[in-house]
Amino acid sequence: MAEGAGEEKKKFSIWDLPDVPMGQLPPHLELQRSRVSCNKDAPIHTESIQYSGANPKNESQFDMIGIDAAIANSFRRILIAELPTMAIEKVLIANNTSIIQDEVLAHRLGLVPIRVDPRLFDYLSKNDQPNEKNTIVFKLHVQCKRGSPRITVKSDALKWLPNGSELVKETRNAASDSSSKPETYTYFGCSQETIPEFVKNPIIPKYPDIIIAKLGPGQ
Repeated sequence: MAEGAGEEKKKFSIWDLPDVPMGQLPPHLELQRSRVSCNKDAPIHTESIQYSGANPKNESQFDMIGIDAAIANSFRRILIAELPTMAIEKVLIANNTSIIQDEVLAHRLGLVPIRVDPRLFDYLSKNDQPNEKNTIVFKLHVQCKRGSPRITVKSDALKWLPNGSELVKETRNAASDSSSKPETYTYFGCSQETIPEFVKNPIIPKYPDIIIAKLGPGQ
């Protein structure tokens, strides 16, 4: 039997922690958040995610554990090709004299993100007709005049057409129908500018400085 009773272990309480001003982290957590520590084996605290479930504005991370590599690759291909996104899908080229081929130019335009809420639009299926609720139309018309230096065409050159396409369809009987209104590739029943959500927030590319092409004199 012990001669004397040992000291009773002091219970830890959350109230014993020092007070931290509202909106701030404790010093040891703030150090992990704002600093990268270089240990002898590897650096630590390199993640930019503050807590589980928090992701940067333009990034998202998830883990797939315990599945075959072929299934993981299928998910990757679905996210790239099958996930509906607000982007340029169809490109109609009237005249392109730059050194960039039409197919490459169309592909580059399709990679330009559009600043618009997808919840405001309907999904366009194969049997639907383009209208103001499921289609967005942009126009790209840039010219480098002869005698001028080379210019860089960026995504801010894409102009939103709220009334639909301005490109007229070529018809066989265009001469006989000269009195009628020419038919364009897309026709909107009303201007998208009249939609309340777009009055103060017009549809534009999310980043205005994405390089699309470079034009030389006369192109």
